[in-house]
Amino acid sequence: MKQNLGKVDRILRFALAFWWLGPWGPVFSAGWANWVVIIIGLIALVESFAGWCWLHDFFHVNNKNQ
Repeated sequence: MKQNLGKVDRILRFALAFWWLGPWGPVFSAGWANWVVIIIGLIALVESFAGWCWLHDFFHVNNKNQ
């Protein structure tokens, strides 16, 4: 698996995950919406450490050098 995320993109994904998975994350009255926030936060966290995004790979976007 090649990395396709740049440094800034990885930092922003980590910040999003830190915010959404922490106590500052959005809380909705619908339980399913809270699960969506948790899942997106976990995906962003994993992608920030791995440096690879499946959507970037699907659309042939490579901003590793940015």
